[in-house]
Amino acid sequence: MPVVIRAFPLQKPLPELQKFAAAVQARRADATAFYRQFGVSHDSWHVQETPNGPWVIGITMIDNPPDAAPRFAQSVAEFDTWFKDQITYLSGVNPNEQPLGPPTKQVYEWSDEARPNSNLCA
Repeated sequence: MPVVIRAFPLQKPLPELQKFAAAVQARRADATAFYRQFGVSHDSWHVQETPNGPWVIGITMIDNPPDAAPRFAQSVAEFDTWFKDQITYLSGVNPNEQPLGPPTKQVYEWSDEARPNSNLCA
């Protein structure tokens, strides 16, 4: 299953991101329906502190990113719009324009061939 990895600059204080994450958790049924409609089986967010400020790294396992991205960008459902608005507010990245996040280019990958399913990039 494809994995989409993207990094967003965190332009608001960390507690605002944590508040958003808690709100998504509180709306678990909405979040589950949201993710499933786009073929997502896993989504996780990670904060990395850098000398230039914090970045949020998102890791998403998704069935078909090229199919899901335009549907996500065009969705105007209440939860979807709220979710995308939060991303724009927190990072300045507009998911309607960049539904898979800022462009990413893989420059290195290693997986242990002796361990089945270890390559997340395959």
